[in-house]
Amino acid sequence: MFRPKLPDTPHVPSITTHIPQDHAPAPSAGRSVAPFVGAGAVAAVVVVGVVLTALLAAVAVSAVSVAIAAVVLRSLITGANRR
Repeated sequence: MFRPKLPDTPHVPSITTHIPQDHAPAPSAGRSVAPFVGAGAVAAVVVVGVVLTALLAAVAVSAVSVAIAAVVLRSLITGANRR
């Protein structure tokens, strides 16, 4: 009752080909044997690289600003103690 009714498919005859074993195709010198990396993977790596670079730049700017604030506060405190 809940099983789908599939249409009858005609029988397709199988086609066999003979490939000689002594003439096996060799990989060409210009192409790598490794599988092809898609454009989506490359785009993902680029996006991750940009995000990590932006985070590193934000941390560096924050560290510089904290260091400058520490130097200013230190000079204000030592100036107040001399008076």
